[in-house]
Amino acid sequence: MQLIQRHTNQTLINQFIESGVDPIMARLWTSRGVERAEDLALETKHLLPPTALKGCIEAAKYLLQSIQAHKNLLIVADYDCDGATACAVGLLGLQELGKPFNISVDFLVPNRFTMGYGLTPEVVEMAAKRTPRPDILITVDNGIASIAGVAHAKAMGMEVLVTDHHLPADETPDTPYIVNPNQRGCQFPSKALAGVGVMFYVLLALRKLMREDGIFTPENQPKIEELLDFVALGTVADVASLDRNNRILVSAGLKRMRAQRMHPGIAALFTIADRKPEEASTFDLGFGLGPRLNAAGRLADMTLGIRCLIAKSSTEALTLASELDRMNRDRRTIEAEMKETALDTMAEINVDHQHGLTLFDASWHQGVIGILASRLKEKYHRPVIIFAPAEETMPDGSAILKGSGRSISGFHLRDALDVISKKFPDMILKFGGHSAAAGLSISHAMLEPFCTAFEVVAKEILSEDALQRTLMHDGELPAAMIAAPLVQTIANQVWGQGFPEPVFTGRFKVLKQSVLKNKHLKLELQPIGDENTSFSTNPVLAGIWFHHHELISSETRLAYRLQLDNYLSYPRVQLMIEAEAEEI
Repeated sequence: MQLIQRHTNQTLINQFIESGVDPIMARLWTSRGVERAEDLALETKHLLPPTALKGCIEAAKYLLQSIQAHKNLLIVADYDCDGATACAVGLLGLQELGKPFNISVDFLVPNRFTMGYGLTPEVVEMAAKRTPRPDILITVDNGIASIAGVAHAKAMGMEVLVTDHHLPADETPDTPYIVNPNQRGCQFPSKALAGVGVMFYVLLALRKLMREDGIFTPENQPKIEELLDFVALGTVADVASLDRNNRILVSAGLKRMRAQRMHPGIAALFTIADRKPEEASTFDLGFGLGPRLNAAGRLADMTLGIRCLIAKSSTEALTLASELDRMNRDRRTIEAEMKETALDTMAEINVDHQHGLTLFDASWHQGVIGILASRLKEKYHRPVIIFAPAEETMPDGSAILKGSGRSISGFHLRDALDVISKKFPDMILKFGGHSAAAGLSISHAMLEPFCTAFEVVAKEILSEDALQRTLMHDGELPAAMIAAPLVQTIANQVWGQGFPEPVFTGRFKVLKQSVLKNKHLKLELQPIGDENTSFSTNPVLAGIWFHHHELISSETRLAYRLQLDNYLSYPRVQLMIEAEAEEI
């Protein structure tokens, strides 16, 4: 592993300091691309305007006309956390905005195992049987690839409004109402907006139009901002890059959670995950709440998750969250079994000679292949695609495989699949996704040719340097700064994908070390300062290195993150170790 210090701009740092920013924080901000102190302001008034999002105003106008005409609306959701939260935002938001007209708004979640992804013709048929029959289908976190589904809906007399954020193919659905920051011709600066963020923007635009029409006033308009706890959860769980606009959305949602002003469903997820909402962080959303909500979509369908999010009472929400937690435990068991099988297979492969990894096992659960791909990507630092049997079959009755992939920096996974599909038009049945994650379907007969094609593309794109692990860090901290005030300041910020949590380096004397449960290394450390610093005055710090069970040198250089924990009801700084010098 190579340790690389993030680039900083001393001129910018000095400007931040002159503006009253703490020097350490100034260093962190500038190394993450923040160029002006005023860009640190994360109030919602600084959000990019909906007018900049292509199709947003047109969609809002169409929704207003439809609401005034008492049209029946049906939201077609996706089966992950982003799709579930986008559905909750759309459902609750449209219900509030449509109250003066007493409109019908409902939702539908396709079964991912039998109906596939997005608005397929089969999903349209199911929607048409709902009572009342929908006049308009609104896709959330899907739809940009649903060409056949949109055409089928139109043939059945239903209009489709697509809200999505996935990258479009060369052809897009035949509807005048598409809101997607990644569609061609869209100049919206935040291309990282998640599906839930797109739906939230449509509601903001619709509310503004309703004010202009005199339906609402600023005083009595629905408080769409109350949905920001959902927006924060969906954005973080979807691993959307936290550019300034997304940090504003996430920050506002976290503030609501910390102030106990969240929806009962979010509160129930905090309870069942044993997390404290008053200390809510992006880590809690990504690793506590998100996996439990996602479990419904992975093992069954996301209806249960959406019902939890929109629950009106704490009692109902907690009952549903408990069921989600049970599903998540089942998911962990399945994942552990799949990972064991995968590692057995990997033992027979020389990974050093591979640029990409593709694995299939007939026993694997298609709802968990994305998680397995993520785990193996982290372990081997290679783009990984995991296949499992699908429930549907080819027209001739032969098997179909569903694949889920995760990628590393420098390898755009969706574009790689696009290259393969154009070079071998009959190889991939369908695909979609982003740079870091994608999904696809192939016939079982195409598995071996696909594995070969994927490796060829990976070798063409990825250099040997790109296959080497790197750890970006923020330099050393003076020993006196490794204290609760700085740690709390860091904890109060919004960190995540594209805006990473700080990692520092330093030299330490190891006073004590022991291995816990044969898995984790517990440490007692004392910083070794420079020659002008008295070692005896440096603090003694607790440290933990998860999933590392080997003892380290008595004096060593470590890369670490900072965290506060409560020891005997007193806040204590703890170092979360990432790497040792010998590994770096």
